[in-house]
Amino acid sequence: MPPSSPPPSAGPSGPSSLPPSHGPTRAAVSAALRAAGCVFAEEEADLLLAAARTPGELAALVARRTAGEPLELVVGWAGFHGLRIAVEPGVFVPRRRTEFLVDQALAQAPDASVVVDLCCGSGAVGAALAAALGPVELHAADIDPAAVRCARRNVAGAGGRVHLGDLFDALPGRLRGRVGILAANVPYVPSGEIGLLPAEARDHEPQTALDGGGDGLDILRRVAAGAPGWLAPGGCLLVETSGRQSAAALAAFGGAGLDARLAECDDLGATVVIGVAPPHP
Repeated sequence: MPPSSPPPSAGPSGPSSLPPSHGPTRAAVSAALRAAGCVFAEEEADLLLAAARTPGELAALVARRTAGEPLELVVGWAGFHGLRIAVEPGVFVPRRRTEFLVDQALAQAPDASVVVDLCCGSGAVGAALAAALGPVELHAADIDPAAVRCARRNVAGAGGRVHLGDLFDALPGRLRGRVGILAANVPYVPSGEIGLLPAEARDHEPQTALDGGGDGLDILRRVAAGAPGWLAPGGCLLVETSGRQSAAALAAFGGAGLDARLAECDDLGATVVIGVAPPHP
């Protein structure tokens, strides 16, 4: 299967390598991946073979994957909402479930002309929204310089601009009151549960993209509180969270003066809080 998140994981058997006698064949790569516990070994083998330019490079990619590095980081891209999103080591890998946030944004504001992707990571959400909406004024922002560099690659085709800084502080002031879609894929894992995450996330993604504070909602509350000053009348804020955090997240949106509701997708295991700014009086 194409890269997705979370990717199939390497199991407890540990790193494995290509048998020298087999050479860089699909069967040999698949066997090495399967021995390391990769569930979709054949599909992953195809992606690694396509990504490698030489037998030596293939061996290096297989070694990284069997050591537990996420498949997306090994091959350098993740499939997201029909796009191939570039990802790099040290950058949060876009999750398939976040495609539901994109779909909800498109349903809520199909005519949005100004889009902001806050806590953008790779810029996957902004790139997907721009691809679906057509020409838009797209801005993305993240506190992590590595994420900003990666996002610039992914939104360049849509003419997007990426800003470095802490949440709304990173955005140009001229966007105040103009944003039709404000998508914020904030970190929402409680600090005490970071150690329980799969190794792919815990060991290979920046903690700033995962840690949401004591109850996981510290950043969400900050975004909800600041959003009304940036949204256009009728504009929407969308944030992904977990089902068990949804009631508190809804309360934060409502407390900020947004008309809040919840959207859930059982197939993807996705929960999105949607807040709509009041229209003009």
